[in-house]
Amino acid sequence: MKLCEIYDKIDARYPKRLSDEYVAAYGGHDNSGILVDAHRDITAALFSLDFSMGAIEAAAKAGANLIVTHHPAIFFPVSSLRRDDPLGARLLTAIERGIGVISMHLNFDTAAGGIDESLARAVGAVGEPAPCERVEGGGYGRVFPVAPQPFGKWVNALKAELGAVRAFVYGQERTVRVAASFCGAGIDAGALRAAKAGGADVVVSADIKHNFICDALEMGMNVVQLTHYASENYGFKKIYADLCTELGVPCTFYEDVHML
Repeated sequence: MKLCEIYDKIDARYPKRLSDEYVAAYGGHDNSGILVDAHRDITAALFSLDFSMGAIEAAAKAGANLIVTHHPAIFFPVSSLRRDDPLGARLLTAIERGIGVISMHLNFDTAAGGIDESLARAVGAVGEPAPCERVEGGGYGRVFPVAPQPFGKWVNALKAELGAVRAFVYGQERTVRVAASFCGAGIDAGALRAAKAGGADVVVSADIKHNFICDALEMGMNVVQLTHYASENYGFKKIYADLCTELGVPCTFYEDVHML
């Protein structure tokens, strides 16, 4: 099967236009799409949150010549390809082995049923938690009621659901009734304002800057800081389950357990 045919099938379910619309509306940067084309017919695909050397080795072992990632294999323009540079080594190795790469970043995040909504489900959202930052057919960041329970118990249940090994937890013991979640590195001042306006008792995200942790606590909200990987791999697995039977080639999933 041609690489472009597989890309079209993924794009039909999780359209890249969501990424384009999100960047146009809210700023930032993205680089989603076909990022490496080795000009081979695709015989099998491997899904991996990251374009890592571990994923490349797993693809080669599985006989896969396509890697589908969430995080872009190439995020910013590359000025050189060098074996002694981690990104250069990954790109050169993939190309040498005839492995193509499709990366779907903000569109996987913002799509209905995508990575951000999946994190909200793991946190305990029910019904249809509305996005804080909307695009047509999806959005990012959610504030929602959860079943009331003690904060410590709630954190343990969240970690178990995500398979998260580690998390930084800030704040006093309290009853959690409303939560806010932002997958990946999504906490900024605007996110905190949205969480507070929605009555959140706790904010869940990853890679949170120190000043935003301080601000959240002073605003009366607890904070759970997951690893970036744990906050997104849960939803990425669901996308894999959604797509693996539709692409027309055998698919496997690679998980880096050390990142959870």
